[in-house]
Amino acid sequence: MYEKNGYVLRLAEAKDASEYYKQNYMPLEEETARLTGCKKVFSEKEVIDFFMYCLDDKSRRFFLIISPDGRIIGECVINEIDWDLRSANFRIGIFHSADCSRGIGSWATEIIRDFAFEELKLHRLALDVFSFNHRAIKTYLKNGFHIEGVMRDAVADGKGYADIILMSVLENDWKSLKEL
Repeated sequence: MYEKNGYVLRLAEAKDASEYYKQNYMPLEEETARLTGCKKVFSEKEVIDFFMYCLDDKSRRFFLIISPDGRIIGECVINEIDWDLRSANFRIGIFHSADCSRGIGSWATEIIRDFAFEELKLHRLALDVFSFNHRAIKTYLKNGFHIEGVMRDAVADGKGYADIILMSVLENDWKSLKEL
């Protein structure tokens, strides 16, 4: 468990499933759906079944971001862990616009990045992000991720086509950051 200014980042537990759904998916905020590429409406069964699947998946580490008042406001996930290549994918989501722009996403990204290299002993942590998600791109760059490529016009968000930006941070990049 990690804590900063009353915010907590911890591994998800089965007992969190119902509140995770109620607090964030009734309904999923439209802007969150746009920035993450999710559909807007999920049934309770869909969310809880997937939540439980994530807890059992050995190629995944599923963390929740909890606000000082106890609400589940976001998640951080390391998934698609390839233990042979020491490589994985990363994603983060803050569910409500009101909880954004407070530095929580940057803090959580830093914690999970460090966890990936210190605890999981990964060599590479990768992600993809939509080109219109400027706040996320800034957070990733700040946390040592490098742009590796761009998939042009790979997504449509209702306002037209946008790019998907591929990013990663390697073990040596991370070590350099930690030396500063």
